[in-house]
Amino acid sequence: MPKRVLPVLLVLPLAAAAEVICALGPGASSYNPGEDQRPTADAMELAGRANTAVKTICGTNCPIAAMFRNTTAANAMLIANAGEAKLVYAPKFFDSVYDAFGDGGILGVVAHILGHALDNVLGAAWVKSSWPPELRADAWAGCTLARAGLSPDELEGAVGALAKYPSPTQPVWSERLPILRSGFSQCGGDAAKFGAVGR
Repeated sequence: MPKRVLPVLLVLPLAAAAEVICALGPGASSYNPGEDQRPTADAMELAGRANTAVKTICGTNCPIAAMFRNTTAANAMLIANAGEAKLVYAPKFFDSVYDAFGDGGILGVVAHILGHALDNVLGAAWVKSSWPPELRADAWAGCTLARAGLSPDELEGAVGALAKYPSPTQPVWSERLPILRSGFSQCGGDAAKFGAVGR
């Protein structure tokens, strides 16, 4: 991945006790927080793009949270502890996502993880409370992707990564895709631009 500038990642505070909110892939139980390291500059730049989009959704109520890379992480995880949240990713996972889907793939993964944070704090009539948490996170991910101003190739990469790397509790893709599209459209994304992406 190319080197980039280090922006600040902002997400929303979550639960008071340490809890894995989302893990894309198996192995969350093997996560060792003692092995957290600073993220790479390129990961921070892409997370910063997602964060800029998120700030258009939640405004000034988005407090700072940490982002870490950790070889013991389950691909990508959102962890809440004592009112703070952190996004932790496995370096090999981000490398794989980038190799297969480019910048858009990383943006899609980060948007889904941040979608869980948004869902814990925000409400919207178009995000149905009857949906399971993973679908609500997908709705917010679609919203974040709409606000991120992705190119068509980046959008295709984002959706491709979301399809390929679901969490173990994620519903089937045929249920997820319409929710992603709905969030994308609800937050100003051009439905025609989303078009056949993800089919």
